[in-house]
Amino acid sequence: MGYSVRPMTADDIPQVSEIDREAFPTEWPPPSFKRELSSSMVRYLVAVDDSRRLTGKPAKPRRGAWESLLARVRHIMGRDNAQDDSVAGKETDFIVGYASIWMMTDESHLTSIAVRQSHRHQGIGEMLLLAVIKLSLQLKARVLTLEVRASNHSAQALYVKYGFKNVGIRRRYYTDNGEDAVIMTTDKLTSPAYQAALRDLEAKYLERHKAPASASG
Repeated sequence: MGYSVRPMTADDIPQVSEIDREAFPTEWPPPSFKRELSSSMVRYLVAVDDSRRLTGKPAKPRRGAWESLLARVRHIMGRDNAQDDSVAGKETDFIVGYASIWMMTDESHLTSIAVRQSHRHQGIGEMLLLAVIKLSLQLKARVLTLEVRASNHSAQALYVKYGFKNVGIRRRYYTDNGEDAVIMTTDKLTSPAYQAALRDLEAKYLERHKAPASASG
């Protein structure tokens, strides 16, 4: 497949911000990745294109009007965020997607999952979801929960495939258009039934996306 998942680092922030703005252009405000990376409650994962490296500073994500205003205020107050310069002149991984969870006691909450538009429909979102479930297990989470837009039927289908069930609705949850959110949660992650289903799903995923055998000479 040529992709892998690893924990996010500060050097990844410019690319992850770019992916976040592309995937969620109307949601406000954007995550504060630098602050959240230092939180013991938050975990970020990134999907990496193993065949590609970047040299120098990635292009900054396009800013909305309110973000431009915030940047000007920071400049005036002498509080510019220098994180975009952190990878200048360095060779870095090419990030194609990211996911984040919040740990709340024994519950893992999937807050975001996004893939570059140019890399969608390649199984990267499913790979990130698998990684999130495994990370949640490592962190001793009992269940994994999330909210998803009521209109996002493709995402809901993927979550159902991985054992999430519709347990409720948050009315007018999304501030950009007042859309409802569907609340979804898994059964107990460590239950024998869920573990068996997860192993089967992972095996099938790896079979679908395994690298093709090289031709003999």
